[in-house]
Amino acid sequence: MMLHPGILALLLGSAISFFLVFYASILGLIIMTHWDFTSSSEGQLLLERKTYLISTIVGMVLGFTLFSGLLFLYTIDDIHSLFVGAMCGTGTLNANPIGWLVLLSKGIIFFCASLWVIFNHLDQHCEDAPLVRYKYGALLILALLLGADLVLQSYFFSGLHPEKITSCCGSLFGSGSATVAGELAAFPPGRTMWIFYGAACCYLLSILLCLISHSWLLRILLLIESLLLLPISLTSVISFISLYIYQMPSHHCPFDMIQKNYYFIGYPLYMGLFGGILFGLVPGLCLLLRNTASLNREIEKREKRWLIQAFLFFSIFLTISTWPILFGKFQLFAY
Repeated sequence: MMLHPGILALLLGSAISFFLVFYASILGLIIMTHWDFTSSSEGQLLLERKTYLISTIVGMVLGFTLFSGLLFLYTIDDIHSLFVGAMCGTGTLNANPIGWLVLLSKGIIFFCASLWVIFNHLDQHCEDAPLVRYKYGALLILALLLGADLVLQSYFFSGLHPEKITSCCGSLFGSGSATVAGELAAFPPGRTMWIFYGAACCYLLSILLCLISHSWLLRILLLIESLLLLPISLTSVISFISLYIYQMPSHHCPFDMIQKNYYFIGYPLYMGLFGGILFGLVPGLCLLLRNTASLNREIEKREKRWLIQAFLFFSIFLTISTWPILFGKFQLFAY
């Protein structure tokens, strides 16, 4: 099991990522301790050069983090055939429930690493580098998250045994299942659809209003909507979007859609969702930084781009979700 190419790539990549960020966080501690922007000494110049090294390291780790999340989904789906009772990645995760924690950790790392890169990019374009101590303090947290992810993955993959009988997605995401997933699947599709499309329209409208207005209230509203829209969207995927993609009235699994049978449609669907939420968070979070003049100037230069990216990414998710509802042959409410 451990010699599967996907598992080896995930464990090796996660180990390299952890040690790189751990090394970068040690450099960050040195920079935090000795940083003095007003100084022009040789030591200060050396510290400034190290900041670019750290940026390169974390940028590489972010790239692997994006790839790692997709590779993890592909791997658990690819090895499901080794387990009795498994029909997709859900069966693999049920074979060792630690896998669900791995999935959660990868989502958290994606947002944390992405936000770190965005704020670091802002800081590097400011002459006074006002975020130096804050961002390197946050780098320690990122190193801990990567370490936890590596440990969880090791326990998950080493705990998978082909002789173990596991459960398929139907037992977990069935509307009669006494689990959280079962309760999500049991949500009335019609009501969930109204909530989802209402929240999506409000989200896209808020983005458009932020593009034409500098109101801080709109940005706080967009931040709150982003935080709420992620669980609403994931619930909607389980409740009704999956039904239209599979064209089956009782198939709620969020993992089958990454299979070849469904043209791997799940990958762009989830990338659109997570990308849209990520860039929707940034303008609201940046309100905390606008009191610094140099940061405020850099935020003004980039905020429009973030808002457009949030709109485009979420539009991809919304289009993929809505297409089979409008143009597919399956009619949910006919049953």
